[in-house]
Amino acid sequence: MTANAKPKAGEITARTAARIAAVQALYQMDLAGTDLNDVIAEFFNDRFSGDNRDEKLAGADRVFFADILRAVVRRQREIDPIIDEQLATGWRLVRVDSILRAILRGGVAELLDRYDVPARVAISEYVNVARVFFDEDEPRVVNGILDKLARRLRMSEFEKKPATPS
Repeated sequence: MTANAKPKAGEITARTAARIAAVQALYQMDLAGTDLNDVIAEFFNDRFSGDNRDEKLAGADRVFFADILRAVVRRQREIDPIIDEQLATGWRLVRVDSILRAILRGGVAELLDRYDVPARVAISEYVNVARVFFDEDEPRVVNGILDKLARRLRMSEFEKKPATPS
């Protein structure tokens, strides 16, 4: 996949599909006020399989999907102010597009909770998720915000390692 291309169905891994689904679920929870357990059940029963299945989401890692949602809900009071700090002066997270807000929340939750996923991988994945939903500047916004936060939240992953003598 090229740097600016949208991921195609065949290029979407189980975890990428889980992230896309998590963004959709977070969006639904944000706008419709859907309960966490209800939205997880809906995705498991309808979106990942069955008649209403979304082919992009069919192979999603269901455990990873639910973990992202639970992390966002559990840590939202911590996540939102962290994102707010990175936004341009005068902007607040509540003013940001709902899908973009869901992408940022998922990305920050993963940076905070999923140390099994390298920070650079999480950033790249959420930039690709942004490309699924947006064609304009939003993927760059996601990259900029998550990169700044990752360098703060996971500093050790970005420190230069001393060169080993040969």
